[in-house]
Amino acid sequence: MMSLSEISFIVYDAVVYIAVAFAIFLIGKFVYQLLHPSFKVKEELVKKDNFAFAVAHVGYYIGLLFSIGSAIVGPSNGLVNDIIDIAVYGLLAIVLLNISIFLSDYLILRNFSIRKEIIEDQNAGTGIVEGAVSVASGLIIFGAVSGESGDLLFGILTAVVFWAFGQVALIITTRIYNWITPYNLHEHIEKDNVAVGVGFAGAIIAIANLIRFGLVGDFDGWMPTFTEAGFELLVGIVLLPVMRLITDKILLPGERLTDEIINQEKPNVGAALVEAFAYIGGSVLITWCL
Repeated sequence: MMSLSEISFIVYDAVVYIAVAFAIFLIGKFVYQLLHPSFKVKEELVKKDNFAFAVAHVGYYIGLLFSIGSAIVGPSNGLVNDIIDIAVYGLLAIVLLNISIFLSDYLILRNFSIRKEIIEDQNAGTGIVEGAVSVASGLIIFGAVSGESGDLLFGILTAVVFWAFGQVALIITTRIYNWITPYNLHEHIEKDNVAVGVGFAGAIIAIANLIRFGLVGDFDGWMPTFTEAGFELLVGIVLLPVMRLITDKILLPGERLTDEIINQEKPNVGAALVEAFAYIGGSVLITWCL
């Protein structure tokens, strides 16, 4: 049984970690606003009630939370060293997350203006996908940064390399998803089809979760990590059409998913949520079983 002094030290350390993490979170919030000067948070959330912006913005916060969490989890190296690690890797995670969003805007949702769709058109489908991209990027950063990899500089190097690998893998997989779906994702998302955005968002998060699983853990060498992450990516590529088929045949019996999402006057967002669950749930089950 722990003594009162031991409990006091644990509580004190926890309060310090939370305070440092909260400070880094505020920095991440400030950086996002600095990089998106045209996004007036108060105006969009309070005055315009812009749901598309709200979803994208909260997605960034979730991605930021995962990113900062990657610097916190793991064994303690002493309070001072832990604070240094959280500060360094937390700030690195903020930089990587915002670069990820920038790359994704131009490489995943590349066929139209994200700002126009979210701010001017209040396109909820675009907002949902943009939020999912932030969550996915946060998951990838979590896998890339967490774990022990030697000294600080080498740890930063491995984090950046694995993040870059994960980001490329995510972009490639979204291209494959667009290829296996029997409709043009960008065309229907731009037409304010929320259901298409929801299904696509589920696929993005599911793939990122598998990539995270392949990258997470202590550094055991470049080849073993890339091999495991590559295997998880392959599993994810196979997962997408299989989960879509399962959704069609089991989770939506008697109905075709494509008909529910695009071939009716009012797209069925509920059916798309089932599709998104199938992707994300499948990825979670796979990480539990491997």
